[in-house]
Amino acid sequence: MAFVSLGLVCSDIVQRVVVGPWVALRPSSRTPVLGRWIRIMAWLVSRPVAFIGGCAIPKPDRIVPGGPGVLIVMNHQSLFDIPLVIQTVQSAYPRIVTRQRYTARWIPVISHMIRLYQYPTVDPSANADDIRRSLDDLSEAAATADVPLAVFPEGTRTRNGEIGRFKKGALSRILAARPWTVYVYVGDGFWRAARFKDFVRGLSEVEGKMEHCGTLEWTDPTEDPTAFIDQVRNMMKERLSAMRGEVPAG
Repeated sequence: MAFVSLGLVCSDIVQRVVVGPWVALRPSSRTPVLGRWIRIMAWLVSRPVAFIGGCAIPKPDRIVPGGPGVLIVMNHQSLFDIPLVIQTVQSAYPRIVTRQRYTARWIPVISHMIRLYQYPTVDPSANADDIRRSLDDLSEAAATADVPLAVFPEGTRTRNGEIGRFKKGALSRILAARPWTVYVYVGDGFWRAARFKDFVRGLSEVEGKMEHCGTLEWTDPTEDPTAFIDQVRNMMKERLSAMRGEVPAG
């Protein structure tokens, strides 16, 4: 934790002083520079923790194209999910749908990264008008994004690792914005370190896994997305059960 925390504080300075101004002055370099930088941050968060902490964190295959019209959907067990999703993208970076609360306080690298990478933010606890405005902003971000979009449709980390109930409002808005190629992932084992105290106490016991469930095509944004969202959730549930040895892999 000390090593990673120090690395994040130093990286926050580099990101604000070097990376941010660089892409502002050279807009054409934005995607490759930010793509390389975010992969460095994903490495910093995951690999030293695995090496020093003694836990198992997979290295995902980079199979997700870095262009527009690509959506990554994954379950949410811990903060490790974010660097894992980042590492699936080939030559760019994902714009990750993020909770508004992470912009309200200073978190090294993360707070500035949300603004630098233009992450769409949502606040489920806001009043109805604010939620509506944030969903409108999310629709605009989804329609205009020139890099993949990533979403954790459960909206919060699960306590037992099971696939939680999807908050369909955000995902429905995303699907209504444009056609998508949807990459569905499932991670498991990370829920044991979901909270900070669990992270400190039981890091060495984490045996993390991540698998690509499949790739779906969403071709008609005018369709009711309910059945498609249910299909995605069922894919996750079936793959999680197979990863745990509860049912044979389909």
